[in-house]
Amino acid sequence: MKTEEILHVLQHDIHSTIMATTDEKGHPVTCVIDLMLADERGLYFLTARGKAFYERLMKDGYVALTGLKGETTMTSVSVNLHGRIKNIGKNRLGEIFEKNPYMAEIYPSMESRDALEVFWIYEASGELFDLSQKPIFRQTFSYGGNIEKTHGYRILADRCIGCGKCLSACPQKCITPGNPYVIQSEHCLHCGRCMDVCPAGAVIKE
Repeated sequence: MKTEEILHVLQHDIHSTIMATTDEKGHPVTCVIDLMLADERGLYFLTARGKAFYERLMKDGYVALTGLKGETTMTSVSVNLHGRIKNIGKNRLGEIFEKNPYMAEIYPSMESRDALEVFWIYEASGELFDLSQKPIFRQTFSYGGNIEKTHGYRILADRCIGCGKCLSACPQKCITPGNPYVIQSEHCLHCGRCMDVCPAGAVIKE
């Protein structure tokens, strides 16, 4: 999927996310925050100036969030990301209320809406994780200039002896036999069993 499509899934299909910031002691604090808009430039949400969440956003300029959809664990799709934010004030506030009409029930008058300010997640990286597929599917993404980091496991060609123990131990069977064996990273659970059982030390963690 393209990054913009993943952001659309996160904002439109999931919408309510768990967002994390840190308090004055550096401890993590979470709250449920709705994502109001998504476009090719990122994600947008809002909060009121009087909230402690607002203070944490202004202090850190950084958030992490997770969204989840699905009726059961094995039908679930999750998206997580972490990135930088900007307070853009009242910009796009009218659009947010137009596209999210339930907000008018929470803040019914223009006077009450004066407490609200919009935040833009302008730079981020993250991952989509889909348990509804067989084998599972994961995809990393980034936008706004953030560098996408690689996580998972890799088999070194100069060390692999082709014994196949990694494939036997893999719960998703996402390793392709060959010389060397190759891990299909988009289907990997990151459980580390391949590295545990490799007698040649050919599997490394990235």
